[in-house]
Amino acid sequence: MNYLKTLTDLYRLKKNVKLSADKMRSLQDGKLRKLLRYAWEHSVYYRTAFERVGITEEQLDTLPLSCFPTIDKQALLEHFDELVTVPDLKQENLREFDAGEAADRKPYQGKYHVVHSSGSTGKPGYFVYDGDAWSQMLLGIIRAALWGMSMPQILRLLMKRPRIVYIAATDGRYGGAMAVGDGIDGVGAKQMYLDIKTPVAEWIRQLREFQPNIVIGYPSAIKILAQLMENGEVGLDAERVISCGEPLGTNLRIYLEKIFRTQVVNFYGSSESLALGVETNPTDGMLLFDDMNVIEVENGVMYLTCLYNYAQPLIRYRLSDRLTLKAPEGGELPFTRAVGLLGRNEDVLWFEDGRGNREFLHPLAIEGFCIEGLKDYQFRQTTKDTFEMFAETEHGASKERIRQEMLQQMREILSEKKLDFVQFYVNFVNEILPDIRTGKKPLILKGKVA
Repeated sequence: MNYLKTLTDLYRLKKNVKLSADKMRSLQDGKLRKLLRYAWEHSVYYRTAFERVGITEEQLDTLPLSCFPTIDKQALLEHFDELVTVPDLKQENLREFDAGEAADRKPYQGKYHVVHSSGSTGKPGYFVYDGDAWSQMLLGIIRAALWGMSMPQILRLLMKRPRIVYIAATDGRYGGAMAVGDGIDGVGAKQMYLDIKTPVAEWIRQLREFQPNIVIGYPSAIKILAQLMENGEVGLDAERVISCGEPLGTNLRIYLEKIFRTQVVNFYGSSESLALGVETNPTDGMLLFDDMNVIEVENGVMYLTCLYNYAQPLIRYRLSDRLTLKAPEGGELPFTRAVGLLGRNEDVLWFEDGRGNREFLHPLAIEGFCIEGLKDYQFRQTTKDTFEMFAETEHGASKERIRQEMLQQMREILSEKKLDFVQFYVNFVNEILPDIRTGKKPLILKGKVA
């Protein structure tokens, strides 16, 4: 990315924040109609899918998006070669590229950025961005990372050549690592990667030497850095902390903001569209980038339409995130808000009573837990009607007080869900660590249910 062009384009993108809600909808719809027409003309898969449900070319400019067919990951895997709009993009060739090349930021054929995603659904998939789509996405994540800052403030920050550390899983073709790296290059900052598998002693050495003043990474990884700071093993003066890659719990946010003494920016993205939204105030919810995507929720199912990727169009693509949408109101920013749950469907506990009735509990339902001294938590289901919670507390906090508050609040949540028959226990642990393989903290520890 050209530095001056990046700043100019960022300025233009930031101006969308000042649009009215009506103008934002008009901008979004214009991009949507352009994408639909492009997919009709260049994607064999989409043209066939549209015609199969009776959509004609004349309707592309007027038909509501909800009338268009949906697509999921399985269909993408099966029809990848017919879906993409670039003839020289073949799924088998991408697999060979992914297996044979070093996992770095090198584009396929020098022009296609390939994000490898398997997620929790198993079979690997590839999400491909051409140069234009990648540049637009990078502007989206830069806007999010610097959310709430004016252009003069951004320029003053960048003139100091910020030192940015990215802490996550960095040894694969992960979208986050690739995008953050290219985005940092685009604003002329210095960067350092810390892989979650690297020994802590090496973390300490590198952090002391590099002295980052902007921190980006998985919240579970940033938590480890915060603990090093709290123990006096690392001293940092961070101007910006950006959480991404996994849900950020309320208690963990409070802990991080206390240790870093700055606001935590919570960034929302996925392999399918690396720039989805941003949250700075959890009570307001996540602001979704309506100028870059269309997000729909129907019968509890989320669908994504990415408005800037023409090489691999994703139109009404099913995601496993769970959220509730709230349209902007008068006086608010012109973006849709995601409120309620924001996490994966796989992170759900299902319980069954003695009569065979089943009901679920989403662990993020306790995002409202604001218990002083509670830092982090995990769940593990033990039987069809029992589960245990592992709790990590801040140093010196009263575990008995925290236990009683957790028990009381959890009973109220279970009662509201008609899960009064479920028994649960609180176990305190010294530390909750991320999974060594993925670098992310599993909200639910997997285990057999008796």
